[in-house]
Amino acid sequence: MNMTGGIDLVGWIAIWGAIAIGTAGLGGILAGIKNRDYSFWIAWCLILPPMLIFLALLPRRTGERPRRPSLDEQERHW
Repeated sequence: MNMTGGIDLVGWIAIWGAIAIGTAGLGGILAGIKNRDYSFWIAWCLILPPMLIFLALLPRRTGERPRRPSLDEQERHW
């Protein structure tokens, strides 16, 4: 708080950080429920919290959850 009783810049950054971490966690949970790549959605919801709304609007995927290949599997293609 600054002298006038408002929140200063550091306070706003702390609030944004808490919101970003919260939406990242919710994005990971929601991506798991919707059968999506959770690490992709955790990262995007951390960087840009409104992406959680976009994820909520996406339909649930059918079939297996998408899986990223490991580094060893990626190197075999070269």
